[in-house]
Amino acid sequence: MIGKLETYVLLFTIYAVIGWLMEVTLTLIQHHKFINRGFLIGPYCPIYGFGGIAITILLGNFMKTMESVSLIDSIWISTIVIMSICGTLEYITSYLMERIFHARWWDYHRFKFNINGRICLETLIPFTIIGQIILRYGNPLFLGLIENISQPWLHILTIVILAIFTTDISISYNIIHSFKKISNEAKDNTEEITKKVKEIISKTWRGRRLVSAFPNVDIDVIKEKIRKRVEESKERIEKKKKEIEKIIEEKTKRK
Repeated sequence: MIGKLETYVLLFTIYAVIGWLMEVTLTLIQHHKFINRGFLIGPYCPIYGFGGIAITILLGNFMKTMESVSLIDSIWISTIVIMSICGTLEYITSYLMERIFHARWWDYHRFKFNINGRICLETLIPFTIIGQIILRYGNPLFLGLIENISQPWLHILTIVILAIFTTDISISYNIIHSFKKISNEAKDNTEEITKKVKEIISKTWRGRRLVSAFPNVDIDVIKEKIRKRVEESKERIEKKKKEIEKIIEEKTKRK
């Protein structure tokens, strides 16, 4: 059981790094400059790792069971499953990041056939093709390489990888804390809120890193969430104030 988990950790890391390399290469072609893509600091994009692991687990015995059907049927069935996996994973990731950061890190509303701007057909197609490559070529290659690693080295690599990811996630949490801190400090003033948001982004290296990695992030969403929180806080304070005034008034009447 432990050996299998260690295999998944290594496989996750391989696909996360490959995904990061693809993202960096694509942005290099598009923007003619290096951009460290991904939410975490290191050279990896976890969403690709999770996608690779999901395909491996859910379609682990697929190639064997599909030997009895035609190649066309095999491709169609695996395409539907892989597209469902990729779409679900990207949608959930987008939703959770928006809930945590109060910001939309990518938005596909400008593309046709999108669902709430979180996923769209234009990105699902290349992801599905990548999934097919993982299923038919990536897994046989990388699983074969991992099997040749001795148990002691497998343990060491797993521990090192988990330590790196744990440290990276801990550091990345600082930016979450920074964004949440704004909502507690900002006044009920749009200009002040905007100033606070820009201050966090300009002075925090992780803020600059995230804005660079996700150029389409909608900071206005962050400001709107902050404004909403401030208004809710004011309403609670006003309600509490009225309750206190009512209590004082009742006590005064009794006297």
